[in-house]
Amino acid sequence: MTQALAGSIALVTGASRGIGRATALVLARAGAHIVAVARTVGALEEIDDAARAYGSSATLVPLDMRDYAGIYRLAAALNERYQRLEVLVGNAGVVGQRSPLDHIDPQNWDEVMAVNVTANWHLIRAMDALLKRSAAGRAVFITAGAATHARAYSGAYPVSKAALNTLARVYAAETESTAVRVNLFNPGPTRTRMRAQVMPGENPMTLPTPEAVAEKILPLCLPSCPETGKLYDFPAGKFLQLTLPV
Repeated sequence: MTQALAGSIALVTGASRGIGRATALVLARAGAHIVAVARTVGALEEIDDAARAYGSSATLVPLDMRDYAGIYRLAAALNERYQRLEVLVGNAGVVGQRSPLDHIDPQNWDEVMAVNVTANWHLIRAMDALLKRSAAGRAVFITAGAATHARAYSGAYPVSKAALNTLARVYAAETESTAVRVNLFNPGPTRTRMRAQVMPGENPMTLPTPEAVAEKILPLCLPSCPETGKLYDFPAGKFLQLTLPV
């Protein structure tokens, strides 16, 4: 693989497993230094080993995305060390309770919104200046098809992803005149632990691997990506235009 991201700094949340881990490693293979954020320290250490095997390196950041103060500490550390950020991948997410809306525990609802929506807003707020200091800042937020399919008993998850879609689109509109490009990525059903949690009876071997999905996330992270404010749908294999109402 051509190291199109050589010398770049790439921050990936939820990097300890699944799509986040696969994305961190494909970015490392493209030459980026990975800032890997996750709650699981052991899995983060495995990313460091794998990044080194690709001739890259990683900074490991054990952090719960609900620790918003920690996000700002991370931004300050990146500013002090690098003064810029080329790639931001907002991947961390939780499914939450799947039940009728009036049966959802308020604490569970708040957790889903905190991780899937509010944490990404704090990431934007904390990392925007760093992205703008790079020659071609790229932000990719991992959404879900559930955002546009209001299925009964699916809980807070689709609501949070619909909110994330709008958050990313607003950010894209606000940065359209800058060198920052902002897009959404829908992986569709993927062979991950989260998918198994949602669909326990499904045969995981019928689903694409996180590695296959990550290969399609990579182009959105490259300086050559001209798109902004769009959603790349992995099952469809193409960008879908998302426009804000005039």
